[in-house]
Amino acid sequence: MREDLSMPAAPAIDVDGWVCPMPLRDAPNIVMGHGGGGAMSGELIEHLFLPAFGAAADAGMGDSAVFAVDGTRLAFSTDSFVVKPLVFPGGSIGELAVNGTVNDLAMAGARPLVLSTAFILEEGTALSEIAHVAEALGTAASAAGVSLVTGDTKVVDAGHGDGIFINTAGIGVLDEGVDIRPERAAPGDVVMVSGDIGVHGIAVMSCREGLEFGTTVLSDTAPLAGLVSAMLDTGADLHVLRDPTRGGVAATLNEIARAAGIGVSLEETALPVPAAVRDACGLLGLDPVYVANEGKLVAFVAPADADRVLAAMRAHPLGARAAVIGTCVEEHPGMVVARTALGGTRVVDLPAGEQLPRIC
Repeated sequence: MREDLSMPAAPAIDVDGWVCPMPLRDAPNIVMGHGGGGAMSGELIEHLFLPAFGAAADAGMGDSAVFAVDGTRLAFSTDSFVVKPLVFPGGSIGELAVNGTVNDLAMAGARPLVLSTAFILEEGTALSEIAHVAEALGTAASAAGVSLVTGDTKVVDAGHGDGIFINTAGIGVLDEGVDIRPERAAPGDVVMVSGDIGVHGIAVMSCREGLEFGTTVLSDTAPLAGLVSAMLDTGADLHVLRDPTRGGVAATLNEIARAAGIGVSLEETALPVPAAVRDACGLLGLDPVYVANEGKLVAFVAPADADRVLAAMRAHPLGARAAVIGTCVEEHPGMVVARTALGGTRVVDLPAGEQLPRIC
């Protein structure tokens, strides 16, 4: 009798309790919004991945996991990069692959030490293009002070990839007493951003569909560990650090507000938005607060420490345009509310998916 080698039917997933936007309920397949870092991504993780992982899952849900080995506190993070196009004004997927993981480690207060790198290459991609990306990745690693210590390469059939996808994972070490995590945000905390927002997303979008904005916007991709080190050197107790990548500043503030159970009151006029980004967003119908960044951080700092942390940020090249953009409040816990230039208020909600897909 012939053995049946067919795959067993996939178990049905019960989505009756899901509270995500309609695409998750109506579509049995992945849509682009699932990868946007917003509400749809969160629902996918909470209702599919975590239950599927079962007891093996550690639901800390941070960009980096912090743990101790023989008394040494380490941070570990991994990230994948699928940006389109591979090269854009101010950088490439190579720089993003290093800086993205380095920054996730830095947001936990860790000093990045080593990275792994894995390339998924599409058959037919020019070797010269791969070499350009690889060289950019190596240069970025040297600039960030990390070593590339292990890696992997796979090739997929033509038409089943998009040139180059990259995964990096990294390990960093934390000094004694550093405790930076979203749950530590508290009423009264001062909310800061390290510089101009929305730059990376617009730089990538400028390369798509032949769009021209009248000026060249360069990506802000950069390693932030040095800036974080300067902030820690002030002796301030930094409560929260996050790099506002997918979903921009809006998604980051919402995630922190919900994790800590506090409200965030945002001053819309205080947001440092360059004129070129504002004009491009107006043309495309986008809100800069939702546009991705790759070289900026958001910090939550106790009021007594705010001035010296802001001064330290502005003294660093990557924080020269740092600004206070809001405060933490007891009202409207789990929500971000912005005061507009006209004196009104609006809710800045967690985006469902992503305004600009595949920007990192």
